[in-house]
Amino acid sequence: MFRKLRQEVIRLLGDYGEERFLRESEHAELCTTIAFKLAKEMKKKPDEVAEEIVSSLDLSEVSYVGKIESVKGYINFYVNQEFLEDTVEKIIREDENYGSFSLSDEKVLIEHTSANPDGPLHIGHIRNSIIGDTLARMFKKAGFNVRTHYYVNDMGRQIAIACLGFSKFGIDKSKKPDHAIVDVYIKMNKEIEQNQELEKDVEKLMLEYERGSEEVISLFREVVNLALEGIKETLCKLNVKHDDYVWESEFVRNGYVDRIIEMLEEKGMISEDDGALVIDMKKLGYEKNVVVRRKNGTTLYVTRDLAYHVWKNENYDTFINVLGADHKLIGRQLQDIIKALGFKPPEIVFFEFVSLPEGSMSTRKGKFISADELIDKVFYEAKKIVDEREDLSYEEKEKIARAVSVGALRYDFVKVAPEKPMTFDWNKALDFRRQTSAYIQYSHARACSILRKVDEEFAFSAEMCSKVERELIILLSKFSWVVEKSIKSLRPNVFAEYLMDVASKFNDFYTEHPVLKAGELRSHRLAIVEACRIVLRNGLELLGIEAIEKM
Repeated sequence: MFRKLRQEVIRLLGDYGEERFLRESEHAELCTTIAFKLAKEMKKKPDEVAEEIVSSLDLSEVSYVGKIESVKGYINFYVNQEFLEDTVEKIIREDENYGSFSLSDEKVLIEHTSANPDGPLHIGHIRNSIIGDTLARMFKKAGFNVRTHYYVNDMGRQIAIACLGFSKFGIDKSKKPDHAIVDVYIKMNKEIEQNQELEKDVEKLMLEYERGSEEVISLFREVVNLALEGIKETLCKLNVKHDDYVWESEFVRNGYVDRIIEMLEEKGMISEDDGALVIDMKKLGYEKNVVVRRKNGTTLYVTRDLAYHVWKNENYDTFINVLGADHKLIGRQLQDIIKALGFKPPEIVFFEFVSLPEGSMSTRKGKFISADELIDKVFYEAKKIVDEREDLSYEEKEKIARAVSVGALRYDFVKVAPEKPMTFDWNKALDFRRQTSAYIQYSHARACSILRKVDEEFAFSAEMCSKVERELIILLSKFSWVVEKSIKSLRPNVFAEYLMDVASKFNDFYTEHPVLKAGELRSHRLAIVEACRIVLRNGLELLGIEAIEKM
């Protein structure tokens, strides 16, 4: 509804309706600052220009603008009662479909997580997965044709070491497979440190895999699939699912790697350096050249990644990569090379790293904290809180603890802007009274609890609205507008902040306004509770968090 309001205001303003001057305001639903720009050109005062514009506008041309004011050069727009009534009616009518809209039907590919399959995911990977998965959900909500990819690095040195370790030591089948793989990877690394001659075996495996040795391909496939089996299990716990797992080696086998080298040669971007093929990056503003094929004939990750992005260009309209901040140089080099070849570069969301409070958890072998450890820890702590409830069955406690723990992880990892580092503190993330997922889930459960006690028709009336109710309904109307802002900025934290605002405003309403004992206002306020329930549920689902009905 708010998107429709903005479109109306832009249309009403006509030649003055430049979208870049239109904004949300704490003093009105919308305001435009166009008068300040025009005042300079016309050599008049901004408030004079604003008053002239307001006097020229005809409210009969629009449905939802109830009042327009000029205040010190700002032109403020306020909604009418019809807007409030249509918003509540639309939310209740559309129910689970509320918030869906058709911004575009373009084909969008979102590549995220894409961790090396040589062991389990760690806490940094979780942030990647949650950002990518949440963006995918938002693009789908806006009508885009979306697919998600996990790009499987099955050709790197780490995988060759893991394969060598697998062949030599076997794995502990009692362990989760990705954890079993990292054990042999670590063990084999130690062997290599003690015996450098083993490096030749690693290089031989990499060469034979790229050249297509059936025996070596079978070995790599077995090891990588074992790691992916465990990784998929971890992602499933976080409500993350990829549409496709695309293997790097596919682009060697299907000819795209040869094509990318030919393209680079045709553009005069490639040269030979001591038997290796390199891209002269100085022409693109970088100090160091990029090697695309080694002296021994094997290609590098960047070569296959370039090939993958040529394939993306041929199959999708828009493609987005979610990458850690340590990939900034590589990511920008990729974008610039792809542009130099005449293709559309990927949009990249770089995210900063995740840390944990000192002493809150022990690290695994001093190297990393696995996602599995963190998920189990947060569930354990959530279960301790829920177990204090005596009015719940064992099954209900398990369900609530699982939903709350996953919500705590997903919300805390997405509520911070990607470009900012974050610290995850499970103790704070599970606090039902703070700005947490549990607080939003509890707000939804509160709405459900109220509605379970009634069996009557809802009858919202804008005339009966208090100031708090009016502000709450206008906030509910912004659902799809905030989704659109999140998509355009590629910052899912914008929507996470919005949903927290909805929960807070709903609780303000609940605190200040009786519902079940509201007399003649009861039906009116029940309609508001129902609208809030729908927005909170749909919003939580958009964030990949379960909207539980009882807490």
